[in-house]
Amino acid sequence: MNRLTDVRIRADSPLMIAPAEPGDGHAPLPVLAARSKEPAGRTGPAAVTPSAFAQATAQPPAEPGLRTELQERTADLQHLKAEYDNYRKRVRRDRLAVREIAVANVLRRLLPVLDSLAETEPGEAGGFQRVAQSLRTELAGLGLLPVGSVGDPFDPVVHEAVSYDVSDRFERPTCTVIVRPGYRVGGHLLRPAQVVVGERPTDEGGIH
Repeated sequence: MNRLTDVRIRADSPLMIAPAEPGDGHAPLPVLAARSKEPAGRTGPAAVTPSAFAQATAQPPAEPGLRTELQERTADLQHLKAEYDNYRKRVRRDRLAVREIAVANVLRRLLPVLDSLAETEPGEAGGFQRVAQSLRTELAGLGLLPVGSVGDPFDPVVHEAVSYDVSDRFERPTCTVIVRPGYRVGGHLLRPAQVVVGERPTDEGGIH
């Protein structure tokens, strides 16, 4: 006589049907399992898709009025920065100009001293010449530069013609003698150089 299939039911587990013991002459029955379900009233977390996450974290579009005001404030800051940079450059340039003027005023008053040294040096002892050379070196360190050399093209801006030498050997007006050197410091001409100018004669016999 065949034995019935044992059925075991537990309240807390899916329904299971156990097959009969081996050797009873019956083919094993398939195992049935009840699919578990969530208790009523309970739901799992909703799946979050990438598109839903992007929509949730995206910043709201700026209002047109706010965007325009932001652009205007940015332009104001850029303009203010440019004005400040120009102010700093102008102050620096003005300071340098004031310094050059102050140095030029001092050096201009020392030019007669240099002229006197140039006149007395040939007959003086070596010690005096060293003092004169030291003075020139110190003044050069302050930016004092001589103006006018023999052979320079005549330039009425920096040269003062005190005499003329007419000769065919000159192709253009040229400084032939430096009567008194000129000086400059930076962009300031302290005094022009007094020179003798050599020029070619004109067809009328005058100076060209």
